[in-house]
Amino acid sequence: MWGERPRFGNDLYVYSTHSAHPEIPMIGHGPSRACLCVLLAITTATAGAQKPRARALGIPFDGTPGPLNAITDVTGVEVGYTTLVRGDGRRVVGQGPVRTGVTAILPRGKATLEPVFAAFYAGNGNGDMTGTHWIEETGVLETPVMITNTLSVGTVRDAVVDWMVKRNAPGPFWYPVVTETSDGGLNDMKGLHVKAEHAFQALENAKAGPVAEGNVGGGTGMNCNGFKGGTGTSSRVLPASQGGFTVGVLVQCNYGQRSQLRIAGIPVGREITGVDPCVGKLLDPPITAADGRALPVCGTTLPPSEKPAEDPEQGSIIIVVATTAPLSPDELKRMVRRVALGLGRMGSINGNGSGDIFLAFSTANRGVDWGNSGPSPLPAPTMQRLGSGRMDPLFTATVEATEEAIVNAMLAADTMDGADYRRSWALPHDQLQTILKKYNRLRAP
Repeated sequence: MWGERPRFGNDLYVYSTHSAHPEIPMIGHGPSRACLCVLLAITTATAGAQKPRARALGIPFDGTPGPLNAITDVTGVEVGYTTLVRGDGRRVVGQGPVRTGVTAILPRGKATLEPVFAAFYAGNGNGDMTGTHWIEETGVLETPVMITNTLSVGTVRDAVVDWMVKRNAPGPFWYPVVTETSDGGLNDMKGLHVKAEHAFQALENAKAGPVAEGNVGGGTGMNCNGFKGGTGTSSRVLPASQGGFTVGVLVQCNYGQRSQLRIAGIPVGREITGVDPCVGKLLDPPITAADGRALPVCGTTLPPSEKPAEDPEQGSIIIVVATTAPLSPDELKRMVRRVALGLGRMGSINGNGSGDIFLAFSTANRGVDWGNSGPSPLPAPTMQRLGSGRMDPLFTATVEATEEAIVNAMLAADTMDGADYRRSWALPHDQLQTILKKYNRLRAP
C-alpha cells in the first residue's frame, strides 16, 4: 500500500484506512505531535505508489472482474483497516517488534447492521472463527466480519460488541464473527498489541471503493507460500445470461510452502532464486529452520546442500466471499465449499498446520431474517432463491476470484523485517514474469 513502512525508533504508528488512495482520518502516534506530522507527510506522499496487480503483470486469469476487481464490487460492502508497525530487532514479549493489525468487513456497510444470509466452511480447522455456531444453526450473519492475528481474537470480539452497543444496534445480544491467522513469525504476537481502539478504527474507517492490499490490516505480518503475504482481493461479474451477479473475495493469506506454490498452473516457487529465508542479524542462540540449522544472514549465498530445510505448513488463510446473488444459506454453504478449489489451483493441500476457514454471505433478501437482531416479520416475507441448476457460474466465479485474490495479496506485499531480525521476502515480480513467459503463460499486460 505504502511500500516500506516508515519506522521511527520505538514510536507506534497506526494506519487506519481501506483505500489504495487513502485519506488518513486517524493516526495513532508516539510521544510528539511533530512525529505525527512527519508520518502523515510520508504516508501521504507514498500512498499512490501501489505495486501492479496480477493482471497488470500479464498473469492470466479466467473470468470477468468487476470495475474495482475487489470485494467492494459487491454493492454495500465496506472494508476498513488498522495497521500497526513498531520497532525492530530482538523480540521482547510485550514490547515488540509489532507487525500486526485488524481488518473489518461490513456486509451492508455502516449505514445498516441488518443481517445477511451466510455460511462457513473449514478446509482445515487449525484456526479460529467465532460466531459460526449461530451461522450454522440459522444461516444468519448479524455482525461485521473481523480478521486479526491468532491471539487477538478475543480483544477484537469484545470490541465489536462495544462498537455495536455504541451504535444502538438492534437485538439483545450478538455473536461477532472474528477470525485470524498467525503473524507470530514477524510480530510479537504474544504481546497482545491489538487493542479495542484498533478494532474501532478499522470499523469506523470502513468504506466502499478501492481496497488496499499487501501489508495492511490483519495481513500486516503474514507470510504466504514462503513469501511475504497479507491481504488481497478480487471479483467476478457474471454475464446477464447467467444472472449478472457479482462475486467478491477478500483473503488474509498466511498459508502454504514455497515448493507448493503454483501461479497460472506453473510451480513457480521451485524456480524463484535469491530470496531464501534469512535474518538481518544473527542472534545467540540463532533463529533456526525446521531442520535445526540456523537461518543465514541475508545476503549470504549458500550451496543447495547447506540451505536450511523448508518449514512445514504452519500458516492459515481466511477467505471471505460476498455476492449479490439471491442465495439461501444452504446454497451459500455449497458456494463457500468451492473456495478450497481456488486454493487448490495455488497448490494448497489444506495442510494439518493450517487454519483454512472460509465465510460466504449474500447481500440479497433484505429483511427476510433478523436472527437475534429483531423480530421475525409476519406474515413471512418473500424470499428469493436461485434454482440449484443455476449455481455453476457462481461456483466458477468463487474459484476464479479466490485464486486471483491470493496472487494479488502476494504481489502487493512488501519485503518485511520483523521480530528477531527475520526477513520475509516479497514475491519478485520480474522473476515471476520470466518463469511464466518461459512456459508460455504470460499475457500482454
